[in-house]
Amino acid sequence: MFACKGCRAELTVPMAEVALPAHAHQNLGHTLIGPLMEPGTFAVDPDPPAWLRFPGAPVVIAPGDLRGTVFRQDLAGEGCLGVGGGSGPNLVCERCGRVVATRIDDCGRWQAVWLDPAAVLHIAGPARPQLTWEELRTRRAGVDLLEQNGSWSPVWSAALAAALARVLAVSGGAPVTADGALDALIGPALAAMLPAGPPPRPVTLAGPARSVTLAGPGLPPGDVDVALVPRHPQTGAAWTLPGAGNAVPLEWDVWAPLAYRPARGPVPLPAGERRDDPPPLLPSERFWLDRGVFVATLRRLPELDRPWLRAIHDRAESRGYGWPLML
Repeated sequence: MFACKGCRAELTVPMAEVALPAHAHQNLGHTLIGPLMEPGTFAVDPDPPAWLRFPGAPVVIAPGDLRGTVFRQDLAGEGCLGVGGGSGPNLVCERCGRVVATRIDDCGRWQAVWLDPAAVLHIAGPARPQLTWEELRTRRAGVDLLEQNGSWSPVWSAALAAALARVLAVSGGAPVTADGALDALIGPALAAMLPAGPPPRPVTLAGPARSVTLAGPGLPPGDVDVALVPRHPQTGAAWTLPGAGNAVPLEWDVWAPLAYRPARGPVPLPAGERRDDPPPLLPSERFWLDRGVFVATLRRLPELDRPWLRAIHDRAESRGYGWPLML
């Protein structure tokens, strides 16, 4: 759990550390979305955005896991449909009044509480068991691609945007094609950003990348150029790719549905029969990749000093606030 550094009052329920989700800093425009973190878990953000106004690496938790704090409206600043958090910390310790955290629940942001690392103490409890890859296969199916209203999942748009940025980095600028279901999701972006023809500079990795596919536990091994491998949701570690090839991590909750769920088609019915179950959800628009996550991921990659990759970054960044990555 976490406690106030000033008076040692308990501020959270017992917590277990997990990896920071790729969608932690999404900005989804004028829409309300749910909690960022699962109950009873916390994550450390080593590279927080400047608007959080925290020194060091803040800790993020679900709002429902908070205890012993008071919301200060006078510190909250302005928001749209809720508390935006851009004015700085707005939660204080109920016992001593020390400013300890920022609550965010405004439109376009995942609901979360960000704990000030300078104001709280982490009190470690019993360690939770780490799931093996095989246990993840049977106990964590992942997130559906479509929301209940037919819109694309923002978790998918963020996870694939982060993976796309890393695929570009390891490509060396050579053309890359996507295999299977990946083609519909990231294939158009790869074709636009890495057009056919000679790469803009020599490829210095293990040969020019030709295709990106899925690899991971339970999938048949094979030779790959670039492989999207699962990222463990607890530790953040990527599955180790055996043999040659470039491994790019993808969030488990997106990788698992791509890897394990069979393709579904319409079920034929006898003549004269009618369905009484609802039809399958259909997307209301073309799949979009999160521009903000894509740009933020590129910024953290050492390959960004390559002129061709910097040009892709600058072109994506120029679209401005609220735009998806559309080419």
